[in-house]
Amino acid sequence: MEKLPAERIIVGIDGSASSRAAIDWTLKRASKGDTLVLIHAWRLPAVSGLEMPVASLADFEAAAHRLVKETVEELDIDAETGPTVETIVAAGHAGPALIEAAQGADLIVVGSRGYGGLRGILLGSVSTYVIHHAQCPVAVIPTPEEDE
Repeated sequence: MEKLPAERIIVGIDGSASSRAAIDWTLKRASKGDTLVLIHAWRLPAVSGLEMPVASLADFEAAAHRLVKETVEELDIDAETGPTVETIVAAGHAGPALIEAAQGADLIVVGSRGYGGLRGILLGSVSTYVIHHAQCPVAVIPTPEEDE
């Protein structure tokens, strides 16, 4: 049987149960030769008129790198049969960061936080952005009900 070409799979992560569901779904389907690119995008929170402790850009970026490192450390990937894992930490909005990272990718996988109706319209949605801008297939993985 001829082996299928290796795939490059982009997985959006943010430390939530939704992103963990996306990682788990992807790991069940990935195999040796595939490359999983875990991407976490960070940006400064938009706050107006509130007093809050001042944190530097370096603090936010360091926290993003810690989240990615901890996520990779939690993965249970068999070195003999599992995929290769790469990581990207990007400054900016998650949607455009995922689309940029996915140039030439075979699949983008993101979690769904289940926002719907008016709340989804007001907050926007990374998964909706990715679905509308991706040049490759997109899988939006729902969060298991017990995690919500």
